[in-house]
Amino acid sequence: MPEPSFRQALPSDAERCYAIEIGAYEGDEAATLARIRTRIEQYPRGFLVMELEGQVIGFINSGCAHEVVMSDEAFKELVGHDAEASNVVIMSVVIDPLFQGRGYATVMMKTFVERMRRAGKRTIHLMCKERHVDLYARQGYVYVRPSPSDHGGMSWHEMVMAL
Repeated sequence: MPEPSFRQALPSDAERCYAIEIGAYEGDEAATLARIRTRIEQYPRGFLVMELEGQVIGFINSGCAHEVVMSDEAFKELVGHDAEASNVVIMSVVIDPLFQGRGYATVMMKTFVERMRRAGKRTIHLMCKERHVDLYARQGYVYVRPSPSDHGGMSWHEMVMAL
């Protein structure tokens, strides 16, 4: 299995990332192309792309906040984002469905966590579906609570990792 490489997202990655996002997420939970472009433009340091043999196959995007409110829908547009804040909020962890089930998400998440640790961040927050709670717990995230968010008409669970 070839080794993936990682880099910061570029504006030219937006359409490929959007294609992966809509292929991997259900219904209305996928970010729009406009949101993905905004996230790349406003916080490229928090938008990690994974490539395999020169092709983008996954990504993680995030923003930072001084106080985290996971159910804040405006934050998905990076309203209130401050790159210098110590708390990271992950908005998407996505692998192209053609490459899922091979451990790439775990490798990507470990790389992202290490980059955020080196950047001096204190915590990483995320919301996930119930079926992913154990996966994130194995990676060091701690369950916080069921989220009041109903993003995309789904039930979510809040988790956090202290760095």
